[in-house]
Amino acid sequence: MNLLALVDFNLVAKHGGFGRASRTSGRPKATLSRKVSELEAALGVRLIERGSRILRLTDEGRVLHELTQGPLGDIVDAEQAVAAGATVPTGKLRVSAPIVLAHVLLPKLAAEFVLANPQVELEIVAEDRKVDPVEDNYDLVLRVDPGSDEQLVGRRILEDERLLVAHPESHIALQPEAEDGAQTVPAVGHIATPKGILWRIRSNHAVHDLRPHFRLRLSSFLMIRDAVLAGAGVALMPKLLVSEDIAAGRLVSLGVEHGPKVQIWALQNARRLSSSKIRAFLEALAAIAR
Repeated sequence: MNLLALVDFNLVAKHGGFGRASRTSGRPKATLSRKVSELEAALGVRLIERGSRILRLTDEGRVLHELTQGPLGDIVDAEQAVAAGATVPTGKLRVSAPIVLAHVLLPKLAAEFVLANPQVELEIVAEDRKVDPVEDNYDLVLRVDPGSDEQLVGRRILEDERLLVAHPESHIALQPEAEDGAQTVPAVGHIATPKGILWRIRSNHAVHDLRPHFRLRLSSFLMIRDAVLAGAGVALMPKLLVSEDIAAGRLVSLGVEHGPKVQIWALQNARRLSSSKIRAFLEALAAIAR
């Protein structure tokens, strides 16, 4: 298979037509059309339906594009890196991050990154769903306490802990163990938190078991923080999100979740090359913990 013809085919498929691909890449439209025709002849299948104003991939064309656009993108990245002395990050970089991390840590980091790397187009999507880097077309995904995954590799970039926080005027205090071993507290929780959960909180060298009574459940930790600031109850929150509120006296910390700290990882597809733009962004993330 002619890799150059395959690159041209993916260029046309990505941009939705020969004309758009030509304008974006600077390659003649006739050359793109000829290369795609050569690829179709070599494979013995039609990849693109011609004759309509809007390009449409055949089933075979769609499969070929989905299976090869990632690896070929790596090849293009590698070619650009070599041409630039293998040190200048270039191209588009797509990152998925949990909402809290995206809002608290990444805006300033992202601004500094694009200023330092003007040839990189950075796109960060804030979302709490578990994305697939391949299917969702991400170069990097940030995850909290990720499980093992043979398809993903990466590095731990940060550790955090969860604090039990409350409004200063809530007058909620951790009590000695109740008869059933758990103290019930009015709480605000994440909508994904399972019912019947117990919180183990370490405070003043003692460990307390708490049974949260969720009077309010919300889908975002940003919303939960605002609800606690309004006095709706206690909540178990990432320290990254509430440290400034605690320092300013808007919230008080009643204790720390008992157990290991939370680990935040940056992961990428194990089958893809780690390009200079990915390595540069990983270094920027790692600098947060220094």
